[in-house]
Amino acid sequence: MDCISIFDMLKIGVGPSSSHTLGPWRAAEAFLKELKQANIFDQISHIRVDLYGSLSLTGKGHATDYAVMLGLSGADPEYVPVEDISTIVSAIKENKKLKVGNTLLINFNPETDIVFNRDFLPFHANGLTFTASFENEIYTSTFYSIGGGFITKEDEDIASTDVNCAFPFLFNKSTELLEFCNQENKSISEIMFENEKSIRTEDEIHHELMRVWNTMLECMYIGCHTEGTLPGGLNVKRRAYNMHKNLVGATPYSTPEEWIKSIRKTKVYFRQILKWVSCFALAVNEVNASLGRVVTAPTNGSAGVIPAVLMYYLVIENHKAGQKEIEQFLTTAGVIGSIFKKGATISAAMGGCQAEIGVSSAMAAAALCELMGGTPAQVTMAAEIAMEHHLGLTCDPIGGLVQIPCIERNTMGAIKAINAAELALDTDPLNAKVPLDKVVNTMWETAKDMNNKYKETSEGGLAVAVNIADC
Repeated sequence: MDCISIFDMLKIGVGPSSSHTLGPWRAAEAFLKELKQANIFDQISHIRVDLYGSLSLTGKGHATDYAVMLGLSGADPEYVPVEDISTIVSAIKENKKLKVGNTLLINFNPETDIVFNRDFLPFHANGLTFTASFENEIYTSTFYSIGGGFITKEDEDIASTDVNCAFPFLFNKSTELLEFCNQENKSISEIMFENEKSIRTEDEIHHELMRVWNTMLECMYIGCHTEGTLPGGLNVKRRAYNMHKNLVGATPYSTPEEWIKSIRKTKVYFRQILKWVSCFALAVNEVNASLGRVVTAPTNGSAGVIPAVLMYYLVIENHKAGQKEIEQFLTTAGVIGSIFKKGATISAAMGGCQAEIGVSSAMAAAALCELMGGTPAQVTMAAEIAMEHHLGLTCDPIGGLVQIPCIERNTMGAIKAINAAELALDTDPLNAKVPLDKVVNTMWETAKDMNNKYKETSEGGLAVAVNIADC
């Protein structure tokens, strides 16, 4: 069985896409590691990058070319100052030089050395090949970005079967997870916390969970306080700024933490709740579309759902909530995301948007349900309800950009998650007709049946109907 940590599902990185930006970035880093392990790094004179399938078809809009340049340059997506990104990329383009791993300067022309091949490699829709020249030889390595910032190589599935998992509670399906909950008399988050303790100290777990949350909070804060137009050529106007301005009260604040307290003092009716949740989700994905720092949850394109629902709980539902509830929410969300990754996919290039917004909505619904006192069975039911109503959702980004319809879809996923949690809380799990594992399987079958033009290729759906050229 696979060991997937919470922090595999909730990664800190740079937008706009986990599969098309973060994944290729990590692949470039892995390629440099291979060069060093082969003792040829210092001899490299040239590097070429070939992008295939969805990485090629929507690569410009997703900044895939930026990602491979940044990765080859040695920049870390988790820590690089986002304001430095354009400077690094501009310098490479202007000077036609690349400082590989921030140490070795080589000639590099992005116009000719990053090649957008429209054809697909057979193993996965998101393929990219790095070719390094040294002396009279070449070294080639192909990676696949499989969603959520995860990367793999074609032969790694075989190799990984020999790796022993340290988790005391191993599960691939929700039924197996629920058995552990019943057996140990623990909640889903408690079971996963025990698993995390097998690979990290408790202090590390607490610290990393709060680092994830603080990144989410800062992302919402930045999005709600930034106006203007998103980059990429579609001229999409930011909406979170004005929406927030109309919602926020008169209580002053100067930090994200004070901001939470300020929002708690505003009057909220049903319409305001809808607007606040939408505002939080919009804010995150507007930051994501601007190559800002976000948390994959489980992907960048769906990064707004989980923070929006957690923020809803903190500012609307439970004003006394703090670190304990935040960690519980994120842990539960990570568990549900791992079940979808193991049983289906979290890659839009493989499964359409149901694999991104659908999974994020399921993760958020489950997490909210547990915080609201739901039993483990009700928690998995909440995830099932949320995904059930995203089945078949296509990925058809206009211009290959994670903007239309992606940003708004995060608001819909967040609202559906809250609704799904409430429905599950009022339902006896014994009366459930569709278990979570069934909807995971159904999502994967639907993904396999879906036409490729609706899987993040910008060749069908809204991407073509709107008739805007690829940017």
